[in-house]
Order: sequence, then C-alpha cells, then structure tokens
Amino acid sequence: MTDRHSQERVRQFWSQQAASHGQLHSASWSDRMMIELEIREIVRHLADGDRVLDVGCANGYSTVQFASQKRVEVRGLDYIPEMIEQARLRAASMAPALIGRVEFDVGDATALKEPDESYEKVIAIRVIINLGEWERQRIALLECARAVRPGGLLLLSEATLQGWRRLNSLRREWGLPDISMPWFNRYLDQDAVVEAVSPELELVEISDFASTYYVGTRVLKPLLIQALKADVDVADPEAEWNRWCAQLPAWGDYGTQKLFVFRRP
Repeated sequence: MTDRHSQERVRQFWSQQAASHGQLHSASWSDRMMIELEIREIVRHLADGDRVLDVGCANGYSTVQFASQKRVEVRGLDYIPEMIEQARLRAASMAPALIGRVEFDVGDATALKEPDESYEKVIAIRVIINLGEWERQRIALLECARAVRPGGLLLLSEATLQGWRRLNSLRREWGLPDISMPWFNRYLDQDAVVEAVSPELELVEISDFASTYYVGTRVLKPLLIQALKADVDVADPEAEWNRWCAQLPAWGDYGTQKLFVFRRP
C-alpha cells in the first residue's frame, strides 16, 4: 500500500469516527480517563491571556476544555471537515461554561496557514502519529514549531516508540502479550522529534505524565483479572480501577503517551 493510499484510508477512518461518535471523547480515543489526564497536564502550561493553536483538534473535546479552564483564545484545526462540524457544535453547546474563547476551522498539520510566531502556545494531541511516514511527521512538527512566538511553548502529546517498547517489556516479564500499535498510527521516536525541532525550539521536558496509569491499567489490571479469574472487562476504560489509577502521581517511564514541552528562545 502506498503512503498516499494509506493516508486516504486514515482520512476515511477519522471521518467515520466523527460520524459515529459525534461530540463524544471516543471520536478520538475510547480511553476517557487518559484524555482527562492529558488535558490536565497540558492545562498546567496554559496561562490566562494566551493565544493558543490546537493542531489536529478532532471534535474539539479537549480544545473546549482548555477554554473552560483558562481565559485563553483557542483556534482548533483539523483536516477532517466532519470533525470540525462536531467541534463547532460542541463549542456552541458548552458556550455558557467557557471563560475563554474558541473557534474551529479545517486545516492541514503539514501545511498550516497560520502566520509565523503568532501563538503563545501551540498544541498537538495525538495527531503527528496519524500522518504516516516520518517525512510527513517531520514537516508537521516544523509547521507547529513555526507558529510559536518567542518565549512561547510547543506542547506535543504523542505516543512514543520508547514508551511503547518499555511498557511491552514490562508486560512480557509477567507473561502478558505485547500491545500492538494501531494500524493508523506511526509512533514517534522521541530522539528524532527533539532533533527535528531543535533548530527552532529548545527542549524543556518530556513528561511521563501517563506512566502510572499505563502500568495500572495495562499491566496490573490484566494480572489481577487473571489471578482472581474475575469477570471484569480488561478493556473497559470507564472502570473504577481506571479512574483510581488516573488519580495517582506519575512514576516511572512506562507511558506510551508523553508530553513534549519545547520553548522558542
């Protein structure tokens, strides 16, 4: 399958997700607890008055949360028109709860039409991993970096090869099978990400904010179910066990999902 054909397949998949899930979190990921962890970690880096660009915003589930928790001006972009339609509906329905402002438009992460250095914060959440080959991913990273103002931050919440491999190594130690990479994703090598944006931005941190949650839900939970022969759905993201794990402090480096924080000097 050529990259062009695989990209069309990915586009069709996300269009169907928008049609099937509407304004629900599951349009982008079924694991709501993980999404809430992600939002919480990103909000720590937002400040009242920020102009924010959310690249690959899907149906705006997280985008609207940013504007409900901070007095920010957020512009959300996604290349799936059906996602943007749902995002606008979501923003309208939540308007009374917003303390910031939010707008949505169709946009391509590999060819942003935003002016250079025009945002205090640029966010990309699980979008770079959907772009196929590394060259397209690299272009999107540079496009996101280009839009960051001096002193501003690029916040990338993306799945990494390093976290994925370390989590699977831990699972194998306890007799659990590897977790496979979804067909529509290409996880990022974190060293390659840092190198790609280093001419423009400096690395502040790579946060393993999800490590405890991943160990709790992807290692301990299946082991407990197996040991107790419990009638529990290991894949249920709404389980109380998952909610409890999401409240724990982050320890270790076993989270597939990490937050890269870059600053433009």
